[in-house]
Amino acid sequence: MAVRGDEPPVVVELKLTFSLALVMQGVARQALFDAVYLAVPLGPRGWGARYKEIIALCRRLGLGLLAVRGDVVEAHLDPGPYQPRRNVRQAGRLLREFSRRVGDPNTGGTTGIRRVTAYRQDALRCLAALSGGAMKAAAVAAATGVARAAVLMRDDHYGWFEREARGIYRLTPKGRAALQDEATELARLGVTQAAG
Repeated sequence: MAVRGDEPPVVVELKLTFSLALVMQGVARQALFDAVYLAVPLGPRGWGARYKEIIALCRRLGLGLLAVRGDVVEAHLDPGPYQPRRNVRQAGRLLREFSRRVGDPNTGGTTGIRRVTAYRQDALRCLAALSGGAMKAAAVAAATGVARAAVLMRDDHYGWFEREARGIYRLTPKGRAALQDEATELARLGVTQAAG
């Protein structure tokens, strides 16, 4: 802790590495004083790849950040109140995805498994519509309610669709196999396969 004249005190928490323990000590000191810094000695490689994340965390928590190299102390961030700027575009994308998705098909806390997105659900609707044979993209859009059906089938991210003629699509062998593989998800969507 340092105090100069009538100025408010400054508290510096120092550890050998940036860690959760250091952050928790800094947050605990904020209950006593406003100006709290976290300080860590830097090696020859500096902060490494985590620098931006460390700065963002300290900024969000209102903590300052100091780097110590030998006898030199360098301020990277001063403590202060944090008011995040809202990312309106990203929030809008997330809300649109949430409103378009049917049900809650993803299991929370799992890793290494495919996520079901609104895009995938739209692709599954198109897949089911084409199970009876080739169709015009406009007819697929009308039958499924997927306005972007033509673009979705043209882009073919899953390898399920192929163009038979201009504006007409059919299923690939991989798409035919997906009808079986995705039967559970198709049922969850309430989508029935076309008679073929």
